[in-house]
Amino acid sequence: MADQREKKVGVRFHGRVEAEGRLCSEPGCQEAGEFRAPLLEGVGSGHEGPRPYRWLCLDHVRAFNAGYNFFSGMSPDEIHDAQRPFAGWERETRAFTGTGGADRPPKWADFADPLDAIGARFQRRQEEVRRDGRPLSEVDRRSLKVLGLATDVDRRGLRSRYAELVRRYHPDRNGGDRSHEKALQEVIAAYTQLKGAAAFA
Repeated sequence: MADQREKKVGVRFHGRVEAEGRLCSEPGCQEAGEFRAPLLEGVGSGHEGPRPYRWLCLDHVRAFNAGYNFFSGMSPDEIHDAQRPFAGWERETRAFTGTGGADRPPKWADFADPLDAIGARFQRRQEEVRRDGRPLSEVDRRSLKVLGLATDVDRRGLRSRYAELVRRYHPDRNGGDRSHEKALQEVIAAYTQLKGAAAFA
């Protein structure tokens, strides 16, 4: 019985799909086409969706795989860069916090009542809502903090505070002292962020 089952299943290979009458797409081959391979470069260009593929027998898919070269067309420097063990890690990626717009979750052990813990997640967000109802993003809040402003400041107050801090930190107003340059850059970045924000439109 085990022999019959082995004959029916045959030798297993990764990626094999039962042919059901489908022949190998190599011209003149009469073997079953059980392995998928992409079409040659340039064939099916302009096709929307996944790239089209063809079906090959085991021998022809082995020959196809043997001729594949990932580094084809690359310079020696590009090949070296692609083979570094940490290739791609230097690119900055967006952090996903999974907080759903709330503050970071508190420690449950700090609360006797679970409802208090849930409410604590949204407490800071509720306190920082503007009276006029205009939205403030987390970046807007950080920028207001850099400028030392409350969440309800208006556009005139924003401009006034910006002018005051520029005068305070600018080297031309401090006898050429450049020790406040970093603070000045932070103030300029914060003001640039806020003057284009929805809350100050």
